[in-house]
Amino acid sequence: MMNNKNHRKPKIVVIGGGTGLPVILQGLKEQQADVTAIVTVADDGGSSGALRESVVHSVPPGDIRNVLVALSDIPKSQKEIFQYRFHKEDASFAGHSLGNLIIAAMAEMKGNIYEAIQLLSKMMMVEGHVYPAAEEPLVLHAEYTDGTRQAGESQIPKARKKIKRVFVTPAEENQPLRAGRKVISSILNADMVVLGPGSLYTSILPNLMIPDLGQAVVQTDAQVVYICNIMTQLGETENFSDADHIRVLHEHLGTQFVDTILANIGEVPENYIGMEEQEEYLVQVSHNFDEMKQEVPYIISDNFLQLKEKGVYHNGEKVAAELFKLALENQRHPRKSTHSHAE
Repeated sequence: MMNNKNHRKPKIVVIGGGTGLPVILQGLKEQQADVTAIVTVADDGGSSGALRESVVHSVPPGDIRNVLVALSDIPKSQKEIFQYRFHKEDASFAGHSLGNLIIAAMAEMKGNIYEAIQLLSKMMMVEGHVYPAAEEPLVLHAEYTDGTRQAGESQIPKARKKIKRVFVTPAEENQPLRAGRKVISSILNADMVVLGPGSLYTSILPNLMIPDLGQAVVQTDAQVVYICNIMTQLGETENFSDADHIRVLHEHLGTQFVDTILANIGEVPENYIGMEEQEEYLVQVSHNFDEMKQEVPYIISDNFLQLKEKGVYHNGEKVAAELFKLALENQRHPRKSTHSHAE
């Protein structure tokens, strides 16, 4: 019997948050992959944090907004309306983007963030699927190596202490800590699961610390790919090598679950290090290929840099092309045993 799995678009699930996620999603959309974005709901800074405080049961909308725009087929002018941010002088609206307010309003109207996102996805002609990692807002906690703890995604790096581990709890008592609808089945039925790029402790791990989500990433037959950050981050990954990033992921889930790492070997120019606009970034992530080989079976290293006025980013087009090629190869010659999981 012919396996029709090789005659369809590869299913690629991308898990994370922050500014790196939309760049990769846009690239994968252009490659015409079957894309699903699973977005963190532990953000408590900026407009998202303010809405968490102001609107009952509000899931932070900022990362969700950026992902919807990245996968949307509406005209650029309409995207700009959705992304419009009110001026600092605008009293109660100061700092809020219009899209964040719309997402919060629709979640209140529909009674939950999942249905709000699905309705918005239709309105915005989104190609692919967007799911919140959980349907209730979560609080991220860090335990530092000195035994002290700190709650709040935006507060954790400010301590400038070495992080031992992070974990999440529901923002409201008596709420279950579980993945949102369609999240687990998407991960289990994927050809590839991509982690990152994004802040290791505050954008990627908050998702994996949701117990059933983390377990699904470990158990999936999909190839699990980690896109390592280009730069170290203040209060999070100071002095980290690429091998250190992988080791932290494996330690948090108690097993070596990442199959492939994408590591940038392009050199960041000195004048891009310590830029005022990107003050949370410190220096370029160092390389330790010997240690990486002990953590992951496959290493893809290349110049994935894209330099912009405001800082250093991954070249979304180049990374997406590499991921798509890898996913197609994995469809033809799976690196793991394959079987279909129930929806």
